[in-house]
Amino acid sequence: MAYTCQCGATLEYKQDLRKEQGEVYPTWKCRECRSEVPSVHAERIKHQHPS
Repeated sequence: MAYTCQCGATLEYKQDLRKEQGEVYPTWKCRECRSEVPSVHAERIKHQHPS
């Protein structure tokens, strides 16, 4: 399941995300614009693998 970032980038796989360490939990961000990706979408995306 893909997520479309506010910058227009389609985030489909873990390599499309950027992990930044937060105080308690990591924050997942768009690799293109570094906007925060909602955790519910990031969790789905990071478990998808390209075919």
